[in-house]
Amino acid sequence: MTLSWLSIFRLGAVQMALGAIVVLMTSTLNRLMVVELALPAVLPGLLVALHYGIQITRPNWGFLSDTSGKRSFWIVTGMAVLAAGGMLAATGVWAMEESFSTGLAISILAYILIGIGVGASGTSLLALLATATAPERRPAAATITWLMMILGIAATAGIVGAVLEPYSPERMLTIVAIVATAAVTVTCLAVWGVERGVHAERAPEEQPFLQGLKEVWAEHDARRFTIFVFLSMTAYFMQELILEPYAGLVFGFSPGQSTSLSGAQNGGVFLGMVTVGIAGTALRIGSLRTWVIAGCIGSAATQVGLAALGPLGPGAPLVPMVVAMGFFNGMFAVAAIGSMMALAGQGREKREGTRMGLWGAAQAIAAGFGGLVGAGAVDAMRTVMDDAPAFGAVFLAEAGLFLLAASMAFRMMSKPSAPNPALVPGE
Repeated sequence: MTLSWLSIFRLGAVQMALGAIVVLMTSTLNRLMVVELALPAVLPGLLVALHYGIQITRPNWGFLSDTSGKRSFWIVTGMAVLAAGGMLAATGVWAMEESFSTGLAISILAYILIGIGVGASGTSLLALLATATAPERRPAAATITWLMMILGIAATAGIVGAVLEPYSPERMLTIVAIVATAAVTVTCLAVWGVERGVHAERAPEEQPFLQGLKEVWAEHDARRFTIFVFLSMTAYFMQELILEPYAGLVFGFSPGQSTSLSGAQNGGVFLGMVTVGIAGTALRIGSLRTWVIAGCIGSAATQVGLAALGPLGPGAPLVPMVVAMGFFNGMFAVAAIGSMMALAGQGREKREGTRMGLWGAAQAIAAGFGGLVGAGAVDAMRTVMDDAPAFGAVFLAEAGLFLLAASMAFRMMSKPSAPNPALVPGE
């Protein structure tokens, strides 16, 4: 048996819960440290980078979910660790008011736990989806789970922002505790009986982790897809830290306008993801391979467009270009996730989690690396040229990476013989 639509939505609720906790760490606590505590912005940036770095352990969690026989256990356990990390992170911010060193030590431990929790829960969840989702439902499954994560992020940010006023450390701790408890509860209910219902449970298997990882890395397709994920996600995240400064420095956007620009980008991402979900599943237009390539090429084109708008300065149609960029980014991202689901089941049996973990680790490393490279390159360029060409040069480099990723996808996602080729990674 394969996952029903109801079960896919239930597992999507896990992603929603995951996003709800993570957004508190990357947004709310970030603001509290910088504004209320007047700490350098680099501090929360380094803590967020730490949680990404810890996710290099994703292959370990995927391997454990492969060999233990029960993925649901690791989904729930990971969410519990993530919730504990979230509570500890809030405690660290509270402690910084009295003792910076104590609060920092607590925060470092907290973000380590957050990275572990996201890795264990997220990787095992994707492995379960990859194992039990019918091929024709994978585009929609990827869209559903990622849109529900975005919903969790947006809803939590909006609600918490409203109820956090007037701010006090006690109120902040209470809110984080409620969100963390709700996330764990939703996760337990969401996975209850799903794995048994699709016969995805398996007998435990004893094998050293490194041996299992070497077996997966030896697979030609898995290795090439890992490189593709790192390359494409590096391009995807390069603009993350420079888009709003670009809008302010080159186009004269106010802080409020820059924030709304980020919202416009996320709106484009939403439309891109929905397009792939509907076209790939309901209308059966194109394959995941086609959508990945189209998303990469479209993303490259919009990066060139962003660079071209720089010399025009204030008054240039920046917002429509950013919406278009978000659209193609969302198209590429959700198609790549769907491709992961399809490719995870190829190769040695019972290694879906290890493959998803390997690709998840590549994505997490690329997120930190891409953002750092993008910001660092802009800083370096601005020392020798004006703002517009400095940012433009980075956008053009990002476009080149997206085109290289599209070329890799074209060559890597070969044309398999399949009864319904519109719904598998190849064509």
